[in-house]
Amino acid sequence: MRFNRILLSATLIVVALVVQVTVLGRLQLPGAVPDLLLLTVVALALVYGHVSGALIGFAAGLLADLAPPADHAAGRYALVLCVIGYVAGLVRPDNGRFRSAWGPLLTVVAAAIGSTLLYASVGALVGDTAARHVGLTGLLFTATLYDLLLAPFTVPFVMALARRAENDPMAVEAGGGPPQGKDVSSGWLAGGTGLRIGSQRGGLRLKTARSRANKAVRIKGVKAVKGVKSVKKL
Repeated sequence: MRFNRILLSATLIVVALVVQVTVLGRLQLPGAVPDLLLLTVVALALVYGHVSGALIGFAAGLLADLAPPADHAAGRYALVLCVIGYVAGLVRPDNGRFRSAWGPLLTVVAAAIGSTLLYASVGALVGDTAARHVGLTGLLFTATLYDLLLAPFTVPFVMALARRAENDPMAVEAGGGPPQGKDVSSGWLAGGTGLRIGSQRGGLRLKTARSRANKAVRIKGVKAVKGVKSVKKL
């Protein structure tokens, strides 16, 4: 992993963990707690790939296992986030650009469900039956709901920072224009995440083609005028 990638990932993980413990963990919401650390790992894995995603997930989970007020065995959440980071990195397209917001959105849903199930399964292996008392179905529903509500405000921002730290030209290309919508999907499109809607992409291509055609016509017109002048001189 590059130094700027390690530095950015460590900073984002620490900030996410502090917000998770000091703010989100004290909201006393019914069921699960919004998992900002999970969303950060997923967003970084979608940019960096599965290997870096697994390493970042393991480090983030281990830090969460050791940070107070953790009440579970050390390494439990590290295993969960390591698997989630690896799988989320596999979803990343080869060119790094998602065709729509559905890719990251479905990845967040799968990560919320998968992390809850995997955490409960590991807990059952080590004798932790807290999930049974709370209700696994309620945990799955609330975890998915909270992470979905939080994702549009965190995942695009983290992905944008990751792309800019990598000096990714897609970050400049995608982040150069103003936001293109006020609905929920606009949160996924802002900040250089590499997400695009097909119609918007087609419109940009059409404008580019028209501008090139106009330039070609002007160049041909100038050449034609010069040719006429040269013939007259002869």
